[in-house]
Amino acid sequence: MPSLRSRALSVALIAVGRRRRFASAEAVRARVAESARRPASHLPPRSLGRVADVSRTFVGAWPVYDASPRGVEPAAQVLYMHGGGYINELVRPHWSMIRTLVTEAQARVVVPAYILAPRGTADRTVPVAADLLSGLIASGGAGGTVLIGDAAGAGMALAAAQRLRDRTGAQPSRIVLISPWLDLTMSHPDQAAIEAADPVQARPGLLEAGRLYAGTLATDDPRVSPLRGSFAGLAPLTVFTGTRDVLTTDSRELLRRARADGVDVEFHEEPGLPHGYPLLPVPEGRAARDRIVELIRSAAEE
Repeated sequence: MPSLRSRALSVALIAVGRRRRFASAEAVRARVAESARRPASHLPPRSLGRVADVSRTFVGAWPVYDASPRGVEPAAQVLYMHGGGYINELVRPHWSMIRTLVTEAQARVVVPAYILAPRGTADRTVPVAADLLSGLIASGGAGGTVLIGDAAGAGMALAAAQRLRDRTGAQPSRIVLISPWLDLTMSHPDQAAIEAADPVQARPGLLEAGRLYAGTLATDDPRVSPLRGSFAGLAPLTVFTGTRDVLTTDSRELLRRARADGVDVEFHEEPGLPHGYPLLPVPEGRAARDRIVELIRSAAEE
């Protein structure tokens, strides 16, 4: 049974119309058009600068933020790929999670503000993400590098890990996927029933966002939908999902396929919780964040 606070938050998400953002292909196209006219900021909040040393560099056209704990040597390093359906920038809940990783896990967190769809497509973004991951592993050692992604960012993260495995065999110490979007075909037969209870997401808009991100590739191409790729040789995985998330079918399929390929998977499925719950201010979210901090600390000790 979800906590009272979690239930209240789901009701609030429905009341404010969060699901309308993905209610239709037209809603997604309108959002993309508005973003082109008035690009949203991806800047970190000023409050992060009070607890972390924050800098920004560029990797090609990507702004890449680097947040490290003040006054101490980072115990580990994290590459964090943010969600948003591939069409939305970093928002406050992402930065709140990043703050937690810096202050509680004492991690250096590298955060790319990647180019959004439709300009940023899988054939362009996945190689850059793989290069960033490769650079972190090379500079800090695989034992101290954790790859984290939420939602769409989790799909990009997993595709980058698969590309890096195929290219060099290198892997981080662990991959953490939060409410991952891994199959952009949205074709799982169980999704229709789950969608009815999802307070945040809807399939029509997700299909359109996925089409924009796929670009010239098919949506079942593993670069677009890494669930369709091989899991053999990947780092151990930790997955967080909730049963009121239409994308939870992706997590369940990942569990089955990754274990069949011999990959260790730590799996957390919370009854009654919505998409992205580890980023939310609810008890279950706090517990998930605590576990992620533990995983990063364990990576630092390897």
